[in-house]
Amino acid sequence: MALFDKHSFIEKNSIVLTVGILVVVAIGGLIEIAPLFYLKNTIEKVEGMRPYTPLELAGRNIYIREGCYVCHSQMIRPLRDEVERYGHYSLAAESMYDHPHQWGSKRTGPDLARLGGKYADSWHMDHMKDPRSVVPESVMPPYAFMIGRPLDFKNIDADMKALKVVGVPYTEDMIANAKEDLISQTDPDSDWEDMVARYEGLAGREGSVTIRAFDGDVKNVTEMDALIAYMQMLGSLVDFDTYEAEDLHNRR
Repeated sequence: MALFDKHSFIEKNSIVLTVGILVVVAIGGLIEIAPLFYLKNTIEKVEGMRPYTPLELAGRNIYIREGCYVCHSQMIRPLRDEVERYGHYSLAAESMYDHPHQWGSKRTGPDLARLGGKYADSWHMDHMKDPRSVVPESVMPPYAFMIGRPLDFKNIDADMKALKVVGVPYTEDMIANAKEDLISQTDPDSDWEDMVARYEGLAGREGSVTIRAFDGDVKNVTEMDALIAYMQMLGSLVDFDTYEAEDLHNRR
């Protein structure tokens, strides 16, 4: 017990206590930081993840422009109440192509990490036009001005070039065909096969790219098209039935 009583010496001497704290923090910091210098990747790769299509990327830009991230997070924590309400907890790989990420810091509205495919396109149209028509208790402002508003995508290829610099695996073919691919994703009668092959090839599985007029208007590409396309793919890329089965198998 006499040995343990000597901690009073450290507590009574501020300089000694400060030095001790710095030593402990330095050791802890080295343990946490040192592996990052030799690990090639700290994110576990998950089948199904791919970069955003040009239309989805344009929709994400609108999502950020309108400040949707202020009220809606895109990160489900591994807590029972969150998983039961929103679905499988978020994986690091699901944000690997997000610059910046949309984890958020608060939730005035629900988390959107698993929003994709949960509602029909028409529901999203009604929700954006008049949120209280589908969610009576909503405090969200209307965004009806995006309905029918032409999408400005003249710089979408430049956006993709910038994202490629920071590690998003856009190919030269994707960038060169960005504008055409964006338009074709909203028109089922267009030549969309090559566009789908480009992105589903990186995903490693079929069915991750949806072709349709998201706002119901085939003739025009609108901001609502882009925003709904982005929201409809959130959380839809990873097949969690397969992922959990493989994870369980690897643990045995």
